Amino acid sequence: MEDTPRCNTQACGVRDRRADYEAAGARVVGVSPDSVTAIRKFADKHSLEFTLLADEDHSVAELYGVWAEKNMYGREYRGVPRATFLIGPDGVISRVFPKVSPKTHDDVVPEALSAGMPR
Repeated sequence: MEDTPRCNTQACGVRDRRADYEAAGARVVGVSPDSVTAIRKFADKHSLEFTLLADEDHSVAELYGVWAEKNMYGREYRGVPRATFLIGPDGVISRVFPKVSPKTHDDVVPEALSAGMPR
């Protein structure tokens, strides 16, 4: 969870729509390749009360297929593209939102949850 405008928008959107996620019976978990220290600092700075996990070795990202080639300003590198997964109580992924927009994330995901996605 880099302290960038896009990360801030998405994380604070989840924080601000907490009641919507709770009403849908959803548990929010964020996963980042950043260190535990960096994630704790980010969570404290933005008063985030949902679970944030450090995936420094990107093993979780690899399992979910989101450790990928990225390109910014002509520089290629490996990283995690912004994505959201809805996972049912049985542990099965029921829906994936690839290339999530931080600005619309917290309209799209709660809407999908309220439309009958697994809780």
